Amino acid sequence: MTITTTYGYADLRPLMSAMTGDEKHSAAATSTLDVLWVLYDQVLSVDPQRLDDPERDRFLLSKGHGPMAFYAVLAAKGFLDPAELPRFGEFDSRLGFHPDRVLAPGVEIGSGSLGHGLPLGLGVTLGLRAQGHDRPRVVVLVGDAELDEGSNHEAIQVAGRWGLEQLTTVVVDNSSSSTGWPGGIADRFAREGWAARTVNGRDHDEIRRALTGAHPDRPLAVVAEVEPKEL
Repeated sequence: MTITTTYGYADLRPLMSAMTGDEKHSAAATSTLDVLWVLYDQVLSVDPQRLDDPERDRFLLSKGHGPMAFYAVLAAKGFLDPAELPRFGEFDSRLGFHPDRVLAPGVEIGSGSLGHGLPLGLGVTLGLRAQGHDRPRVVVLVGDAELDEGSNHEAIQVAGRWGLEQLTTVVVDNSSSSTGWPGGIADRFAREGWAARTVNGRDHDEIRRALTGAHPDRPLAVVAEVEPKEL
């Protein structure tokens, strides 16, 4: 089905407000809103009419316990019918409290268990490379608290050592991590061989420039700082 939309950034919060229920995790969603919009509006090569194109970019929402903003952006860009949004989280709805790749068009992974997205992104990048697909980009969005998970540290280490230029991690940093990192999040990635950039997570131009700047032979980490403790 072709879904024609004329939505812009200003429409995202109204689209989010259409989603009701007790498990919205609205603060977790709004912390990602600007990054998601810039990715889908200006960066990613994705199209609702070519969901299975092997040359598409892959976006993986590791921070999957707050998918409202993700659903709103997918609806704004024609992947979802906005009429579905009010049924968010209802029985037999495609829009669950965690996104499900089997149900929701445009969703690449089922997510919500913290710490899984970046290792999956690493695997997707290696899988594309093994199949000879050198153009598609793999972008993983994580929350700063997810970096407390050991699985992420292992993925950061391997991707940096192997110079996986196709892989990008966007860390939405709202100071929710219980342990943090000496020198900051960007330094953590840089020490493992990543190109690392820190931006204002509400400034669309900064986000776009960080995501589109060259980083030859290295994976890219963009740390998007937003309001503290916006969980």
